[in-house]
Amino acid sequence: MKAEVSQQRLLLEVAEVDAALTRLTHRSTHLVEQQRFDAVQAEHREANDRLAALSIAVEDLDAQIAKFESEIDAVRQREARDQKLMDSGSVGAKQVAELQHELETLQRRQAALEEQQLEIMERREGLQGERNEELALIDALQGDLTSAQVERDQALVSIDESRKVASDRRAALLGSVASEMAEIYEKQRKQGGAGAGLLQGSRCGACRIDLDRGELSRVSAAAPDDVLRCPECGAILVRVKDFRAGETGL
Repeated sequence: MKAEVSQQRLLLEVAEVDAALTRLTHRSTHLVEQQRFDAVQAEHREANDRLAALSIAVEDLDAQIAKFESEIDAVRQREARDQKLMDSGSVGAKQVAELQHELETLQRRQAALEEQQLEIMERREGLQGERNEELALIDALQGDLTSAQVERDQALVSIDESRKVASDRRAALLGSVASEMAEIYEKQRKQGGAGAGLLQGSRCGACRIDLDRGELSRVSAAAPDDVLRCPECGAILVRVKDFRAGETGL
């Protein structure tokens, strides 16, 4: 097959655009901005989980405190009733002694309940402090999460814009290539390799493998408009001396 050198050169530009598109695809799936967003999101989720656990613990302690308060209140009411009976003077000496003993028992019971309640209240205060710290952390992480999301979205928009520019450039270049050449190029691309590569000395620019002496002799003997294929990777082997990588500007 034959094709003008200018046509073959166009394929090198297409190959450069395809390489740029591949890099863009790789970058879109390995964004540093996405990694930062994921890390902050995970930290935010963990903080919320800790907050939920602390809130449940505080609620449990509140229930215990309320229960103790109810028991203490019941003891106080019984103490007040017994004291009222003793102060009334309507009971005998034996009953007064019994009431006095019961009052002492009730006072010890009240003191024990109040001590237990105080311990739980102190535990609650500590947990509430931890809960407040988690709330402050969540607020800070929410700001970081919003910032990370904005940075990620901006990076994705930039990639999409670059991808559109490259895709438009690719379409324009391939539109200038003869259909048969373009078909060969695209078929080679679908097989997973570069569609075309520049011959650099004895090395194929597509697969980076050096051609042996026999292949080099065949290449040297070929006419400039002969379309050659790399024997190793199958890419169209383009022989031009003035092509510079990066000419596409992508």
